Amino acid sequence: MPELLFPLDSTKRFTDQEKVGHNRWHPDIPPVATVRPGQSFRVHCREWFDGAIHNDDSAEDIRDAPLTRVHALSGPFAVEGAEPGDLLMVDILDMGPIPQESGPLAGQGWGYTGIFPTGNGGGFLTEQFPDAYKAVWDFTGRKATSRHIPGVSFTGIAHPGLMGTAPSASLLATWNQREGALIATAPDRVPPLALPPEPQDAILGSLTGADFDRVAAEAARTAPPRENGGNQDIKNFTVGSRVFYPVFVPGANLSLGDLHFSQGDGEITFCGAIEMGGFVDLHVDLIKNGMQTYGVAENTIFMPGDTPPQYSQWLAFSGLSVTLDGEQRYLDSQLAYQRACLHAIDYLTRFGYQPEQAYLLLGAAPIEGRLSGVVDIPNSCATVYLPTEIFDFDIRPSAAGPTRIDPGKGAPKATMP
Repeated sequence: MPELLFPLDSTKRFTDQEKVGHNRWHPDIPPVATVRPGQSFRVHCREWFDGAIHNDDSAEDIRDAPLTRVHALSGPFAVEGAEPGDLLMVDILDMGPIPQESGPLAGQGWGYTGIFPTGNGGGFLTEQFPDAYKAVWDFTGRKATSRHIPGVSFTGIAHPGLMGTAPSASLLATWNQREGALIATAPDRVPPLALPPEPQDAILGSLTGADFDRVAAEAARTAPPRENGGNQDIKNFTVGSRVFYPVFVPGANLSLGDLHFSQGDGEITFCGAIEMGGFVDLHVDLIKNGMQTYGVAENTIFMPGDTPPQYSQWLAFSGLSVTLDGEQRYLDSQLAYQRACLHAIDYLTRFGYQPEQAYLLLGAAPIEGRLSGVVDIPNSCATVYLPTEIFDFDIRPSAAGPTRIDPGKGAPKATMP
């Protein structure tokens, strides 16, 4: 086993650990350890809410989820010799839930998927699903099942939802300026257009005093993907993946977290993956001056892992860039993917599922989302591929009609606050 450089004790809060990570991006957050090019090491990761979501039949915790606390990131890890302009090459050697533990913390044999309410972040389909719901998933090896969504079982494709390098001071200022300008176009929008710096609940490693206050006021939230990688939520970014990150600060300062047991393309409910804590084994190396050599200056590139979905039969749903009210939009691929998801949800309700169960399933199961046509004006076409083999019954259309299943108690819904 590679050397463990960032241990976590499941009985302690993230801020009470031997080494404290962070939940904001800033170049001045000190590294927790330094590694050499060519070195392999193990990192423990806490689920993104640090234990705020529970293994129960209530969705109150999803309704009240403390977004100012996320994401609980492990790191930063400085890499000897890394300088701005280099590419940091990271291999994911292994990963999984918290090893050999069962208990109340996500990753201890279970994980969760949530539909966030509109007032607390919302999701891809928040206009149709404005309320909070939750599904808890049990892990048996690499399989996931849920008492809240009966009749399905699938193999998880575990991956870190978030990994990236620290921004430079100038890049951080660019983020804050452009996202602040977007917020200013509709400052009272719910959910907001972006998340500005927020000192409340900031975790900044070993920083204290005036340095902590300064960095907390400037640091970027970790919610979106950006030029440094960040919260990209790519389901095929799994064991066997190799990723190339731009280096913006000396040492690169690599951080990671937000582990997922499984996820569908798009993580459509926002808390749409099966969230968990666990471990990741990494190997790092450097390509000197790689940003200029390969033109990778404001993006990451990666080689997908060698653990793809083990499914061969799919039922695909298409969507067009036409609103539910019948308004034509010009090549709106985002809208087309929303419509494809809604068609899949509506289809699954014909078998007995509640719409919320189907929505949660599309976020958690390894569905394939594709932009199938983006040039044929005025309609963009997007598709959702649903693996038929994850169901205990046949979901394919037939002359006999759909099999009606018992949806059980369904996914718990939060009451209004």
